[in-house]
Amino acid sequence: MAGFVPKAVEDKPLLGIGLMLAAYLLFSCIDTGSKWLALLGLPALQLSFMRYFGHFLISFGLVCRGGFDFNKLSCEKPLLVLIRGFLLMLSTILNFIAIRYLPLTLTATILFSAPIIICALSWPLLRETVGIFRWSAIALGFVGIVVAIRPFDDSFHWAVFLSLGGAFCFALYSIITRKLSGVVAADTMQFYSGAVGTFCLLPFAFFEWQSPSGGLQWTVLFALGFFGWAGHQFLTNAMGFAPANLLMPFGYSFILYMTVWSYFLFDNLPDHWTITGAAIIILAGLIIWFREGKLYRARLAK
Repeated sequence: MAGFVPKAVEDKPLLGIGLMLAAYLLFSCIDTGSKWLALLGLPALQLSFMRYFGHFLISFGLVCRGGFDFNKLSCEKPLLVLIRGFLLMLSTILNFIAIRYLPLTLTATILFSAPIIICALSWPLLRETVGIFRWSAIALGFVGIVVAIRPFDDSFHWAVFLSLGGAFCFALYSIITRKLSGVVAADTMQFYSGAVGTFCLLPFAFFEWQSPSGGLQWTVLFALGFFGWAGHQFLTNAMGFAPANLLMPFGYSFILYMTVWSYFLFDNLPDHWTITGAAIIILAGLIIWFREGKLYRARLAK
């Protein structure tokens, strides 16, 4: 959508926080449903395809409101938009494979290393200045990752590398999203995210397809795409009601949601290493959030 003009942020912080909490609840439903279906034998690439197929159908329907027009799909920096969609798809695939073998609480903890990776990459990729304060928080965050995955313990599983790869892809996706913010409309990015995942994964899903047994399994399978689209829509709308620096800490509700799902559906609670690692990662993320908020307020005061 060429000529897109970003919407100004409204001052409705409670609504923004509510949407943020709802978004991460939906994201937790995606991972939980995918793990349940994976344990029943459905392939990760099939699950990933359905995650994007439903997303694509909804996004395409919204783009076609009032009649289809190719001009609605045009945007600035189309290559970046496609790379963004590919990185999100790759993050999903790696995560869906990992959650078959790892507890949801561990994959959630590793995923939340993404803000720390973003901060570390903001210097080489965005040319943003990262001072000693934030570098210290980055180092602390990586200590938390090592504590959570405990690579020298007998319980270490190779799937943590997939989970870490997913977090890295998600960090790159978030950096590109930051560069496109205010340049490309959110509905356009939603459409291309669904389209890239759908058409790239279609051949793999076709050859690996295994039909679910029973109405509940079919419902969960089709719900993956709806939850994905709705979660990203809630997240985007939340940013329109409150600034990102206010909303960021509420994203950690994802770990709480995953702990609840993990306990009630899979009879699994995080061990003390996962809890300790998660606490360190959250602390590091909050330090980065606090520092960036302080620098942002300082820039506004000039």
